[in-house]
Amino acid sequence: MTGTDFPVRLVLGPMTAPPDAADARGVSRRAFLKSAVAIGGSAALAACLDRESVDVPRGPEAPGAAGYPARQHAWNDVLARDDAGNAVQPRHHVLLLLDYGPDGEPTDADRTEMEEAFRSLERAYERSHEGLLLTASYAPAYFERFGDSLPSSVDVPDPEALAPFEDPDLDTPDALVHLASDHAKVVLGAEEALRGETDERNGVSVRALPDALSVSERRTGFVGAGLPADNQDVIGVPDSEPVPEDSPLYMGFKSGFEGNQASEDRVTIGEGPFAPGTTVHLSKIRLNLTQWYEQDDRYQREAKMFCPHHAKNDTVEGVGENLGTDTGMDDCEAPEESARNDGVVGHSQKMAAVREDDGPLILRRDFDSTDDGEAGLHFLSLQSSVSAFVETREAMNGSDISEDSAVGQRTNNGILQYMNVKRRGNYLMPPRSLRALPPAAPGEN
Repeated sequence: MTGTDFPVRLVLGPMTAPPDAADARGVSRRAFLKSAVAIGGSAALAACLDRESVDVPRGPEAPGAAGYPARQHAWNDVLARDDAGNAVQPRHHVLLLLDYGPDGEPTDADRTEMEEAFRSLERAYERSHEGLLLTASYAPAYFERFGDSLPSSVDVPDPEALAPFEDPDLDTPDALVHLASDHAKVVLGAEEALRGETDERNGVSVRALPDALSVSERRTGFVGAGLPADNQDVIGVPDSEPVPEDSPLYMGFKSGFEGNQASEDRVTIGEGPFAPGTTVHLSKIRLNLTQWYEQDDRYQREAKMFCPHHAKNDTVEGVGENLGTDTGMDDCEAPEESARNDGVVGHSQKMAAVREDDGPLILRRDFDSTDDGEAGLHFLSLQSSVSAFVETREAMNGSDISEDSAVGQRTNNGILQYMNVKRRGNYLMPPRSLRALPPAAPGEN
């Protein structure tokens, strides 16, 4: 597989600078590394290697051995944790949307080559936030090449618009590969290996994806304190540079609270040949934060993100670190009451109603982005069936609330008015044993 040449204009600062200090041109290390991931290519990787001096641990010689769970999505045990115990997502992300060129079913040779490419990366990098986390998922369009249908235990329909006010383009690649790490040089190095632009990474021999696979689109992003603030000179964020320095996301609050996340057990497919896999929904969202920061005050932002009760009682300090592992929605009124009494309803407030056995239905692994020069969000969620995401999104729409109150379809209805969904895609993430070009009906041929 051939790579893509990317124009790169990265200026290296002194290596003796503190980790987040700015160089002579005012570019902080965090902003530099994020920009390198967004640009991609060999020159960006070389610049990262100069800037990131950290040693990355290698994986085992035999990645199929103990320590590699059957679930591709089993990340939580190797993620960092914040002071409250919430899982912290890796800081740098690359999404590769892949097309399988030949018509008909994939060959065994291509399957073997793809699996060996993944295993070579697992030998090169430890499976952790300090090393590399990697998943491969497949769209409904991929499975149409098989004579067999997906089993009834798998719920992965074609993507569609999920709100009356959105008109997204629908993603139909064959596969989605997700690369994530705290270190920019790792995601870039892994991407180069998959593209066949190198035969060695981290002192280990690596393999490329088969020539039959090509990259149809590349998306990148980041999450973590300092990264949004360092990268707010984009369309969608006011020139006043309002994003707080300690915010992990553009909207100024943290997310991923343990109490608001489904467990990995809950989002796992429980039966059939694709157990213990999961399903993926991926949205590409454009953010427009001019009103959020320049017209809305802190009270309004807190009310719309959480609930009016929190805004009235100054419940949220800073970006929300004081909330611990739960956003405290038990203290908030029902969304319908807040809509009638306060004329606004919070995003978290609406989400609190979408639970089963006292737990959320989806596990979020989303991250911000500057793709296309815009402030954006790649909303990646895991769930046992895509219908669970659809149910969650319907609650976020708050259509019933807007029909029965002064709250608008998008205005004062959580954070809907600040987001524009540009693309949607659904995927099946098979278990690790089937991650390389799986058949539609494993074990039936």
